[in-house]
Amino acid sequence: MLTRLKVRGFKNLIDVDVRFGPFTCIAGANGVGKSNLFDAIAFLSALADKPLLEAALSIRDETCRSGDIRGLFHRVGEEYAETMSFETEMIVPLLGTDDLGQAATATITFLCYQIKLAYRKDNGSRSLGGLELMEESLSHIRIGDASDHLRFPHDAGQWRKSAVRGRLEGHRTVPFISTGEDGASRVIKIHRDGGGQGRPRSLLASNLPRTALSVINAAESPTATMARNEMRSWRLLQLEPSCLRKPDAFTAPVKLGSDGSHLPATLYHLASMHDPGTGGDAQAGIRVYGQVANRLAQLIDDVRGVSVDRDDRRELLTLYVTGRDGTSHPARALSDGTLRFLALAALEVDPEATGLLCLEEPENGIHPARIPAMLRLLEDMATDVRVPLAGDNPLRQVIVNTHSPAVVAQVADEDVLIAEVRESIGVDGARFSRLSFGCLDGTWRAATGDTPITAPGSFLPYLNPMKAEFGALSGHGRGLNKRRRIADRKEFQIALPFGA
Repeated sequence: MLTRLKVRGFKNLIDVDVRFGPFTCIAGANGVGKSNLFDAIAFLSALADKPLLEAALSIRDETCRSGDIRGLFHRVGEEYAETMSFETEMIVPLLGTDDLGQAATATITFLCYQIKLAYRKDNGSRSLGGLELMEESLSHIRIGDASDHLRFPHDAGQWRKSAVRGRLEGHRTVPFISTGEDGASRVIKIHRDGGGQGRPRSLLASNLPRTALSVINAAESPTATMARNEMRSWRLLQLEPSCLRKPDAFTAPVKLGSDGSHLPATLYHLASMHDPGTGGDAQAGIRVYGQVANRLAQLIDDVRGVSVDRDDRRELLTLYVTGRDGTSHPARALSDGTLRFLALAALEVDPEATGLLCLEEPENGIHPARIPAMLRLLEDMATDVRVPLAGDNPLRQVIVNTHSPAVVAQVADEDVLIAEVRESIGVDGARFSRLSFGCLDGTWRAATGDTPITAPGSFLPYLNPMKAEFGALSGHGRGLNKRRRIADRKEFQIALPFGA
């Protein structure tokens, strides 16, 4: 769970400091760069898993391409920042495994990870250039200090006690990963969980093709392994209807892809996990389909059930939704919004779908009257901070971005951040634009003192979009002096919040 993110020098994120709760809604106009925050999160996730160059190429640059590494650095005119840096605070799972299947138990689950990267020009035949690791560290946040860092409302006795855990002996002062000097060389050191037990492994920073965190194993540092696993679980969901409509082969992965692929295989797996032949409860499998169907019924009225058909002859799994009249509709016949909602409902019932889920414009394909159902689903997917973590309350977090008034107006005030572009002046006097995230006064973020407070006027377009500058339509091209809007009709005036 990502609880705080500081970014400097990445795209238009300059001195950004954002605190997150279990569910966060980021609102902003088109083109302000809301997606850049998701790109920063995706980049950190890739750095925990891939080589530096591959991680950079996996992120779109400011021109929406993924081939210009320099495009990831903040730019003013034709001048680029020399470095970019990130600092994260996160809660990681207590138990897990590394890539070799070795068990890992974190000595503490509340951690701070920092990384600084520089652009390195390639003098060879390649024009892409590269990245150089300048600093990297992973340290713990003391359990006694957790209340100072976790400022969102939560139950300290139940949820926090189950999420923030540790068995560090004494007062550990040695980080799990640090940056130091070895003569004239800069090195990244990997320290064992035991602190002073054994010499740290030193890696020459200038030659590293990837982060130290990405090569950690459970034998060396189980805590760093769990940090790596947590960051790798941060996903940007870009649910594509074409992927959601496809049936799955019996051999398909049983984890929903970020594009929505393998939805039938995922649901079938979740239900078959309770097969009596494996010692489970057959009724539990039925309940999986029932839970998903009940969720879907909040979006569309004509739902009796959800199921996955197993075709042994063709070895295919196909998702079906059955209406109240008994008619079954395959996934290929369902609307885009229905399919996206189904995918999220499947993630909700999957206890292994943990970590951070980022979703852009969740309202796409959803009827305005049904948007509250989508918001309830997204909020319910996130960990319930009133009760302890458990199989039915995993450590899962949801962040969405939107520019929809229908979404912003219905989200809890403490869950909303407004993204706005602000003008700043650099040390050399040059003016540049940067992205700022603000909150409403009286919310928990405002109480921290490190989040800018957004004026109420910035929220008015989301509450009364009828007063927008371009609300009144003229009859250009139609031979009319003025056309009447829907909002101008007398029978609708009473339904508008502040008049149009």
